[in-house]
Amino acid sequence: IAVVMIWIGSLKAFQYEADGIVPFVANSPLMSFLYARESPEYQKHKNPEGLVVRSNIEWHRENGTYTFSYALGTVIFLIGLIVLLGIWFPNAGLAGGLLTVAMSFATLSFLITTPEVYVADLGGDYPAPQTGFPYLSGAGRLVLKDIIMLAGGFMIASHAAARIRLRTAQPYN
Repeated sequence: IAVVMIWIGSLKAFQYEADGIVPFVANSPLMSFLYARESPEYQKHKNPEGLVVRSNIEWHRENGTYTFSYALGTVIFLIGLIVLLGIWFPNAGLAGGLLTVAMSFATLSFLITTPEVYVADLGGDYPAPQTGFPYLSGAGRLVLKDIIMLAGGFMIASHAAARIRLRTAQPYN
């Protein structure tokens, strides 16, 4: 859990990763206020991974995409460090586990709020039968994996709580 959090948190400092989270944040009722622009506008300014379109990057700067991504990355990185410290300090483990759970719930909410998590019907010669719910796109599969992070967070928190309880237990007379 710590390695994943530290790695993903660190990647939020890079343009391609910041661009990639825009559909999630822009469509979230809990987070969309963090961007300057309205939700559907981002669709005209997507940067495919590995492609640099200067005008899109300027749009993302004005939108607050990169500022938000740096802040989010810092939070995720710090959660990873707290989880790592939980190896030696159970109180940190409890906090890190619970923060991982909270972050996982926030990420899993994107399955409800983000249209891009399901396969879109792009038209074509024949109707596409595998579109919409429950057919996950690449973005949807990425989000769904946070169920594993949720379970890991619960395990870390419960293990840390047990260690804290053992440390503070009173011996029987």
